[in-house]
Amino acid sequence: MRISAKADYAVRAALELAAAGDDTSLKAEVIAAAQGIPHKFLEGILGDLRRGGLVVSQRGGNGGYRLARPADSIAIADVIRVADGPLVSVRGVRPPELSYTGPAEPLLPLWVAVRANVRKILDEVTLADVAAAKLPAEVLDLAEAPEAWTNP
Repeated sequence: MRISAKADYAVRAALELAAAGDDTSLKAEVIAAAQGIPHKFLEGILGDLRRGGLVVSQRGGNGGYRLARPADSIAIADVIRVADGPLVSVRGVRPPELSYTGPAEPLLPLWVAVRANVRKILDEVTLADVAAAKLPAEVLDLAEAPEAWTNP
């Protein structure tokens, strides 16, 4: 699985909004500067997040962007799906839509299991969890395993 720059930027922008609080709007320039995201790229991402119902925007001097609902009700997976589409795909196809034959037949349940594990983590962790630096214990346990930090 790869996390695209677009998905990474979308999550980081959403985290800036989560950290700002429910009633605070942030301008795109402020988010871009805080996270080192190219401003024009961020504008497109924020538009996607708005169309996806995760953020709202307001024009004017006090305008900007804010989360459309509380940060504890927005999973990291929600942001990634709006920015990039399905969490896990194979050749751009969702695993249940694939079929294999012969010795490759067991690949389908393998890809489905990979998708289920990615979902388990990204659907469980919310913007509020990350913004408060309070990741679930299961996620911390996985991240603390020494082999998690090495590249085979």
